[in-house]
Amino acid sequence: MDGTTGGDGGGTRTEPTVRDRLRYLLVLSRPRFWFYLAGPVVVGTVYGGGSAPELVAPTALVLFGYFLVPANVLLYGVNDRFDADIDAENPKKAGGRTETESEAVETGGEAVETGGEAVETGGEAVETENEATQQAREARWRGDRVVAAAIIATGLLGLVTVAVTPPIAWPYLVGFFLLAVGYSAPPTRFKTTPLLDSASNGLYVLPGAAAYVAASGAHPPAAALAGAWIWAMAMHTFSAIPDIEPDREAGIRTTATALGERRAYGYCVGCWTLAAAAFSLVDVRLGALVGVYPVFVTGIALTDVAVDRAYWWFPALNTVVGAALTIGGLSRIVAPAEVRALIETWALIEVIAGVA
Repeated sequence: MDGTTGGDGGGTRTEPTVRDRLRYLLVLSRPRFWFYLAGPVVVGTVYGGGSAPELVAPTALVLFGYFLVPANVLLYGVNDRFDADIDAENPKKAGGRTETESEAVETGGEAVETGGEAVETGGEAVETENEATQQAREARWRGDRVVAAAIIATGLLGLVTVAVTPPIAWPYLVGFFLLAVGYSAPPTRFKTTPLLDSASNGLYVLPGAAAYVAASGAHPPAAALAGAWIWAMAMHTFSAIPDIEPDREAGIRTTATALGERRAYGYCVGCWTLAAAAFSLVDVRLGALVGVYPVFVTGIALTDVAVDRAYWWFPALNTVVGAALTIGGLSRIVAPAEVRALIETWALIEVIAGVA
């Protein structure tokens, strides 16, 4: 049920406010990962476009806007809805507001969502946290009907992307929506089948492919599409390594649980190496850029860096690589001064997403 439990003996339950729900939806959408969907749209638009005006064409802006926030609410909302029982044991999901709504306290100048038991300190009730809660950046499912309706609404809003793009882009958009839902929701629930869970994460590539088509009127190069898809497969498996133990305890089989941590690292290195090779067929500079990933993950595997810590470094790495890809594409069609302005805009959006 929605609401919080009163602490003064009344036992009353109050409905979450609009602000509570919006805040929860924001956490649910994983702001740190917004550019995993919106970034490919930028890259696809840049490489598909032939002139500066095409970069800010209405279709490009609609695609970017939808895949920046609403698509993330849809993707992660469906995921959290059908993973509610599993996430109860997942340390990555210790944050956010659950049925026993917690209050934010100021710690070192930042508002921190707390969990645990209240203790009296200096006359004030302060809620304590365990380490997992302090580290959490994802929220557990609340079972709120209004939130569920909002997630469905973001899916319906996706019809706008179909309306503004040419028919040649529709297969990519339809593929995204089918995989975004089918990845987590029964009866397909690809995420519970080794290899299918990894392969289905090519969904992150599809918004970029649709943007490329919308800008150019042609399909993207097959080698680039294959390289990006394989890259996404590795990214998914790497992100699942911290979940190996919770998933095993819940009886969930994934590529990561089937391989185990060490072999999962090897799988990621292999996929990213193949991705780099595929991109090299398009441009050797693209291959060199993607080649950063197998080197990076090899360094993690050979050191004592905890994978659940390294997991949170990848949004920054992906942003840097995505920015480099974008700058390279922009240099073909935009004057240096305009490139600088666009980079500053990109950085501002990333800062806003990081703060959120």
